[in-house]
Amino acid sequence: MKKLLLLTALPLTAFLYSFAGKVQQDRRMYVVAAVDSSIKEVIGDPKEGFKDLFETSQNNTTEFTAKLNPKAISFVQDYMESHGDNLNKMKSWGKPYFDLMDNILAKHGLPTQLKYLSVIESALKSNALSWAGAVGPWQFMPETARGLGLKVGRGKDERKDYTKSTHAAARYLTQLYGIYNDWLLVIAAYNGGPGNVNAAIRKAGSRNFWNLQYHLPAESRNHVKKFIATHYIMEGEGGVTTLTKSEVAEQMLQKPATAAVTADTEVLSVSGKYNSIVIAQNIGMDVAEFQRLNPGFDKTLATTGSYELKLPADKMLKFQSVKPQILEQSIKLILATAAR
Repeated sequence: MKKLLLLTALPLTAFLYSFAGKVQQDRRMYVVAAVDSSIKEVIGDPKEGFKDLFETSQNNTTEFTAKLNPKAISFVQDYMESHGDNLNKMKSWGKPYFDLMDNILAKHGLPTQLKYLSVIESALKSNALSWAGAVGPWQFMPETARGLGLKVGRGKDERKDYTKSTHAAARYLTQLYGIYNDWLLVIAAYNGGPGNVNAAIRKAGSRNFWNLQYHLPAESRNHVKKFIATHYIMEGEGGVTTLTKSEVAEQMLQKPATAAVTADTEVLSVSGKYNSIVIAQNIGMDVAEFQRLNPGFDKTLATTGSYELKLPADKMLKFQSVKPQILEQSIKLILATAAR
């Protein structure tokens, strides 16, 4: 894995920087322009495209529930345990930068959550410098930066300017979304370049990230998962599901089967520091199914101290048999992600 060199010592250096493919980044703008017509999709509304990363549901109070993609659970849990403390601290000291980025991304019609790319690229540091020469919070190589309208020279390097570099990143992300119409693939392409993503699509015969991920360079594959994990930690709300469009469709098709399952549901009042992902894993239940039955579980439990847990009869029996183990694991996970 390529490592980042910084002008100052940074506490997040060990785990947040991801720069594989930066040498290729100078070619990204031109790959974007010349991408195969077989890869490119019709450009849509970027905001709508980002919504497709999430499986959402509403309860009777119209509370939004975000559910973590089951295929990302293991990576996200490990990432939370290792990096949750530092990321939660960043919520405080990084707020001025996040607010600035939110405003700029919104002006470009992009989802503000894309700001988390700058977290895994540079830990929000304007003076971040990769060994290959990528600079700034969004880690642009010189030629790519110039192609996006930034001035790069001995006397002035706008890659370090939060405002100007975020505008440039927004322009580039918009271009990538115009190619893929899928934010998971956009994030992979931001790291490794469209060429690698296009090749992975051809080799896998699929545009679904979870199907083609192992045809991507390892760094780009993990870049997407780091984004998912960072988004989950920073946004909270009991979990974030980064689903591809096909997975959203699959979830919709599963709803009739879900209705049959919920007809044989038991209810148990629970209190304590339980975590939805840990529960689902221990009782052998799909996390999306668990959160569909228990919308807003993590947030409500943390806020009120209790929750009316709903589970199929067999899963409820399993839950009651391993409650101490679930609680212990949940506490460890919550403590690892709590701000200190």
